[in-house]
Amino acid sequence: MLLAIDVGNSNIVLGVFDGATLIQSWRLQTLRERTSDELGLLVEGLFAHSKIEHSKISGVILGSVVPPLTGTFRAMVLRYFGIAALIVEPGVNTLMPILYENPSEVGADRIVNAVAAMDKFGTGLGTPMIVVDFGTATTLDAISAKGEYLGGAICPGVQISAEALFQRAARLPRIDVRKPARVVGRTTVGAMESGLFWGYVGMVEGLVKRMSDELGGNAICVATGGLADVIAPETDLIQHVDGDLTLHGLRIVWERNQKP
Repeated sequence: MLLAIDVGNSNIVLGVFDGATLIQSWRLQTLRERTSDELGLLVEGLFAHSKIEHSKISGVILGSVVPPLTGTFRAMVLRYFGIAALIVEPGVNTLMPILYENPSEVGADRIVNAVAAMDKFGTGLGTPMIVVDFGTATTLDAISAKGEYLGGAICPGVQISAEALFQRAARLPRIDVRKPARVVGRTTVGAMESGLFWGYVGMVEGLVKRMSDELGGNAICVATGGLADVIAPETDLIQHVDGDLTLHGLRIVWERNQKP
């Protein structure tokens, strides 16, 4: 079995695969101060609770956008699983050409998302794709009709925007991001909810459309991340939603790096 670990700025997601089947996953808060021993005991506890045998893990792959935790997880895997984790970094075989001017700048999550989207939802060469990941930041990544990673756009996540309103405007309260009952808010909270939610939908639609036009039109759009299930139903520009896209991308990259 394979343990896939996605270390993000807000959450750490772990998934256990039996072949191509995701049999269990967990989502933890990202705390940069955790030690490798703390992480090891935490993972062992999750395994025990889900009745997954520690000894059956034959491989571990790690994608991280939090450099202080990359080494911590590497040490944890080596100590508690007795194997070296495959780290998604420059030089790892993804079978996807990276056309970014500096490929080392691209986050591991963006690469594995693109790999998974092409594998799961691509219709073969000839159709470009766009992946929208609603995380701490919202990223939009473009894959060419030839299956090449081109780049994309990085925007503040909707929760970051909501927090900025609260912190920078003295009379505005802190609110949760949710779909409001109407676009025209009749209270301060209602107006904030409308601006955040519908403004975010409009931003995503605008970027997806402009990106699709730049790719030649008719790009397939796949969404993942925390708000994907909330935003996607409000626009017909997103065709697929997959909350486990990043984990599957890690699995695919792992498989592509195994010797035949």
